[in-house]
Amino acid sequence: MKRRATLALMLMLMLAGCAAPKTVALDAKPATQEAPAQFEIPEKRATFSSDALVREFESETPKQYLIGPGDKITVIVAGRPELSGQHTVGPDGNITLPFAGTVSILDTNRDQAADIIKHALSTYYLSIYVTVRIDEYTSNRVVVLGRVEHPGVVHFENNPTLVEVLARAGGFPILRPEQVLTRCAVLRGDKILWLDLKRLLNGDLSLNIPLKRNDTVYIPDAYDTSVYVLGEVNKPGVYRLTPKMSFLDALGQAGGPSIRADTGQIRIIRPSQGLNQQVALDDVLAPDRTLNVALEEGDVVYVPRSGIATVGFWLSQINPFTLLLSIQAVAANVGN
Repeated sequence: MKRRATLALMLMLMLAGCAAPKTVALDAKPATQEAPAQFEIPEKRATFSSDALVREFESETPKQYLIGPGDKITVIVAGRPELSGQHTVGPDGNITLPFAGTVSILDTNRDQAADIIKHALSTYYLSIYVTVRIDEYTSNRVVVLGRVEHPGVVHFENNPTLVEVLARAGGFPILRPEQVLTRCAVLRGDKILWLDLKRLLNGDLSLNIPLKRNDTVYIPDAYDTSVYVLGEVNKPGVYRLTPKMSFLDALGQAGGPSIRADTGQIRIIRPSQGLNQQVALDDVLAPDRTLNVALEEGDVVYVPRSGIATVGFWLSQINPFTLLLSIQAVAANVGN
């Protein structure tokens, strides 16, 4: 009788072991030795541009409208109707005057343009008085890209603020309930300014900076960058990569490890650089800041299944009546 019970217990363990699934291919690749040195620690303070850079962008915006390509202006020379008339500023910023020929008034205000025209005509006329009127403002344009209703070129008669540009571009469409737009970029020449949209839309007017001609405003989609949390977590899937997102941030969004997880062999995999770092969750929670690394686009967090948990899981999935019949069958065979 004792022998039959022993054989029955062995059979149960053999069944559980045979039923256990193999670990997925992600777990088969050994960890990269140099991976810990390549992963960076997230610095939450570096998410957005500094206040000093915001002030620098503000200071670069001209206080008056500057004439640019496509603008229609009227030159008025007092007492000289033959010299007066409307002009369209060319792509090179030039207009053509009678007698004086080509004159550049690019990036000048009304008064400066009038002085340039007067100087050009003074060679041929004495004691003239020149004024310039802007009839159509077409050159003051800002390009808006990304997650807005109406991306493209937006024209303004003055130097618009960031909120004015976003309002003209149609606001922020929310296509998915989990989508949250948190930031935008202002590109000016070789400089880029990252601003906190949440702060701006909650009333922080210090971020409502005036924009210059030819600035580009870019609002990234919530899913422009993604990371993947796979394996034994409660909600495996694709997650939006927020600025300086850490390993624990991603694991928390995925609902944390499941009861079947082997938390001592979690992998952080960066296919773009061939990196594969093994992390023990207990070490991260110790805490060891060097393990809670910052993630990059395309990173994979893989939580393997624990071997002990696997046996327990499959034992719990076996129909107890089927198991009882199997044990009886083994016992009967032993008796024979």
